Amino acid sequence: MTDARATLRVLYGDTDAMGQAYYGNYMRWFEVGRAEWFRTLGTSYRRLEEDGIFLPVIEAHCRYFKPAFYDDLLEIETRFRFSGPARLRFDYTIRKNGPDGPIAEGYTVHVCVDAQRRVLKPPAPLRSLLEKHQVQQGTSPSQRQPRP
Repeated sequence: MTDARATLRVLYGDTDAMGQAYYGNYMRWFEVGRAEWFRTLGTSYRRLEEDGIFLPVIEAHCRYFKPAFYDDLLEIETRFRFSGPARLRFDYTIRKNGPDGPIAEGYTVHVCVDAQRRVLKPPAPLRSLLEKHQVQQGTSPSQRQPRP
């Protein structure tokens, strides 16, 4: 199992009129975590696309617990598991720097497609790489019981 951690700072442009991080940015931050997860495996999205493999998002979910504000330092933890023969699921936990626990958790589900956008199972080299680094079902952050 491989967890990746990425850190970023909330920019002023990431905030809304209430001074907190705009909710849509969390999906962008999930992408930061996902890209870093691939880098920890020694590859990248760019490399996958050069090999003719694309991973469009087909499902996304985020549960917000606490807001992030301008200049907060955030850590995005990313984990991976398969969610079907051609589906890849990434689970994310976003935390502020400190002991407060997660401020958001979520997931994205992707499907493998070729350059013509035909769905395909992950090619053998990619599948092998992913299998070595997936979490066991039920251990990802978003599999926890809902909070009150």
